[in-house]
Amino acid sequence: MSFIDKAKNKVEEMSGTAKERIGDMADNERMRAEGAGEQAEARARQAGEDMKNKAKNAFNR
Repeated sequence: MSFIDKAKNKVEEMSGTAKERIGDMADNERMRAEGAGEQAEARARQAGEDMKNKAKNAFNR
């Protein structure tokens, strides 16, 4: 995984956090849920990439 991919995942996670907080302040359940979904998606993508890198490193040893 490249640095750019990691940065994109982090930006998406932070965007989701902001959207969720704005939804909380505005009492907007839809925006809150969208933000939580974006965060979960970014975290899952990052976890998958981390596992792929660990497997690659273990195979190369």
